[in-house]
Amino acid sequence: MAKRKAENRSFLDKWEAEYLFTYVKDKPVCLVCGVNVAVSKEYNIRRHYETKHHDKYKDLDMTQMSQKVEEMKISLVSQQNMFKKATSQSETAVKASYIVAAEIAKSARLFNEREFMKKCMMKVCDLVCPEKKQAFSNVSLSRNTVADRTCDLATNLYDQLMEKGKDFVAFSLAVDESCDASDTAQLSVFIRGVDSNLCVTEELLGFKSMHNTTTGNEIFEEVSKCVTEIKLPCDKLVGLTTDGAPAMCGKKSGLVGMVREKMREENCAGELTVYHCIIHQEALCAKALKMEHVMTTVTQVVNFIRAKCLNHRQFKSFLEECGSEYADVPYHTEVRWLSRGKVLNRCFELREEICQFLETKGKDTAELREQKFLCELAFLCDISSHLDALNLQLQGRGRIITDMYAAVRAFKTKLCLWENQMLQGNPCHFPCCQSIKAQISTAVFPCAQFAEKLSVLAAEFSRRFANFDAQKCKFELLSNPFAVDVENAPTNIQMELIELQCNDTLKSKYDAVGAAQFPRFIPDTMPQLRTQAAQMLSMFGSTYLCEQLFSSMKMTKTTHRRRLTDEHLRSILRISSAQSLSPDIDELASKKRCQVSGLDTSD
Repeated sequence: MAKRKAENRSFLDKWEAEYLFTYVKDKPVCLVCGVNVAVSKEYNIRRHYETKHHDKYKDLDMTQMSQKVEEMKISLVSQQNMFKKATSQSETAVKASYIVAAEIAKSARLFNEREFMKKCMMKVCDLVCPEKKQAFSNVSLSRNTVADRTCDLATNLYDQLMEKGKDFVAFSLAVDESCDASDTAQLSVFIRGVDSNLCVTEELLGFKSMHNTTTGNEIFEEVSKCVTEIKLPCDKLVGLTTDGAPAMCGKKSGLVGMVREKMREENCAGELTVYHCIIHQEALCAKALKMEHVMTTVTQVVNFIRAKCLNHRQFKSFLEECGSEYADVPYHTEVRWLSRGKVLNRCFELREEICQFLETKGKDTAELREQKFLCELAFLCDISSHLDALNLQLQGRGRIITDMYAAVRAFKTKLCLWENQMLQGNPCHFPCCQSIKAQISTAVFPCAQFAEKLSVLAAEFSRRFANFDAQKCKFELLSNPFAVDVENAPTNIQMELIELQCNDTLKSKYDAVGAAQFPRFIPDTMPQLRTQAAQMLSMFGSTYLCEQLFSSMKMTKTTHRRRLTDEHLRSILRISSAQSLSPDIDELASKKRCQVSGLDTSD
């Protein structure tokens, strides 16, 4: 050991000219054959030179040897750069294939369309930058390659979500189910998690294909698998939002009941808060108006115009001849939230043109011209517009449940105002009603009847959103903690709440950043308030993300693409729905080797 320490293992510059060696990455490298010597000892280097290259270079003097060394070093650097360039080009081609795969997954395109794209790329390259043709040719976009890339991207996103899940202090789930083009039931599970820094992550947790029945027990099993696979403990689950179907919200055999039972079995300290999707409930509230007879008549008229091609063409020509502002009437689709309001508005605006067209077809328009019907149509048109405006307020990603509840509360207050104004014969916020009222006798316009309907609608909102009203105190702790009555707050946060409300610096910060961002500035010395904020931030107010995903699913798995596998469908939807996360393409490309596409690019 002492002898080894005493030896000089440093590479000496004179060995370059004497033995044609250089030092690369902590290893002596022969400039002639490129062999590495394991140990930097003169004996080893000299023995290699004398046994391999001495006879070839023995006649050169030291000056010639030095020149030869410089030439060989330049050649070595050139070779290294060539290999680095080849590696860089290969990795760039792989990255490009991943980027294209991600973009086309987001646009719900077919896998085999990538080959068409490759041909287009090559033809553009021939015209714009022919010297780069080989680089473009190296980008593999074959069907199988892109399918594999799509799965890799989805797996990377899931791994990132699993890693983020380790830091979650609270999370909630949104669960919904729908059928695809092949009549396979698809269960979507979204997670909204909040970490210790009160940053929110909102992503697709699982998308499960259910080929048999969809009972509460089966849905529970699939949701449990999703949570177990990501290794999240049940005691951090604080909220569950569903579409309100019996299989979802059943207290015993439904998903909600089984999740609560599991939490009791595991002795979870927290209580599960369950919500029926706010947007679904808002749509259900509208049914309390009981004005289906008006909608039925409108739907029949629209179907008469649109169902037959000849009628549809003639109606559009008729509108054009009349110089109408509108060119057509849309179909009514029950499952589309905003469809009813759009159809009613269009039919109201074109009511005279529609009646004239129907008369040319020999149809009786007496009902459509009745004052009572016109008044009801105008009222339904106006109230549907207000409901659609609320619906749009509730839609969107990243919506905080307190903001959604505030929008519903504001709408309930508006209903009370509208009711009082309607009783006074002043429909100032109902433009269609104002238009009809100006055309007919004021005594004929049924203000009292419409005021009663507004009262019924307000009562329905209060009934359906009673569970949200019960959470009002918790919502205020997030939306405006400085206005909360401390005596009404939970006892475990009262002391911290007093400290918060008396802190002028935090009050200034709240005024500056707003309610949504303020929880991040609550100091660590107030752990109970931070925990309360994390739980509220993690809550889903609706299943909007699930509905949005199902819309993407319908576009992806069409009747012409029924053979799309469950794995590929799941991967495409995970990529297209990703919001908080993005695939690490550099990491994925570093693990792959470039494969030149087999597509013929000589055309």
